[in-house]
Amino acid sequence: MNDFSTASNVKRTDYLSWDEYFMSLAFLSAMRSKDPITQVGVCIINSEKKIVAVGYNGMPVGLSDDEMPWTKGLDDPLQNKHLYVCHAELNAVLNKNSADVKNCTLYSTLFPCNECAKVIIQCGIKEVVYFSDAKINKPQYNAAKIMFAKAGVKTTYVLSLITCVNLCHLPFYEIFSSVYHMAPSSMSSVTCSIRKRLSALILSLSPFNKTGRTVAIYLS
Repeated sequence: MNDFSTASNVKRTDYLSWDEYFMSLAFLSAMRSKDPITQVGVCIINSEKKIVAVGYNGMPVGLSDDEMPWTKGLDDPLQNKHLYVCHAELNAVLNKNSADVKNCTLYSTLFPCNECAKVIIQCGIKEVVYFSDAKINKPQYNAAKIMFAKAGVKTTYVLSLITCVNLCHLPFYEIFSSVYHMAPSSMSSVTCSIRKRLSALILSLSPFNKTGRTVAIYLS
């Protein structure tokens, strides 16, 4: 038998964990959302760590993104986007490429609301991994938390993302840095746009702990 245990035959140690990999796909999916206020992405995987579905928040199929409302809190309730937008969790479940999502794990950039929690529970999803719980103090998110606990759906808070997405061949900390320190003239317009949008997305979803202070996100 050949012995491959040489000093030069060593695997990489800075590769993405499964959680980082699937959450990265959720963030990438969120960048497809047309919602100017909140962009949420979801990735669903099965027990074999195969991707079953992805989704993001947006208008139902057939409704023009240019005609429907994207605002909230207006005097006319029919001008409120919440009456029309399909959440990322629902879209992911509807987009599944398998017979069902029973016993699957759902990765979401934002903790699900009560309506999405109902869908998740009814579909038999066993675990929800989320990046941000910034809205957890709102009743609909608290209700989701209660339902998950009573239904036996495990919820996992991803506190540490090491490098996550490697868009433009750069880790997150370089993407963040580029927004504030890199001259726009030194990079292409596409690269600049992607970096700024990704940075804004993650900063908008900055997680909060129970004390209300921002939780540190460790990036290498």
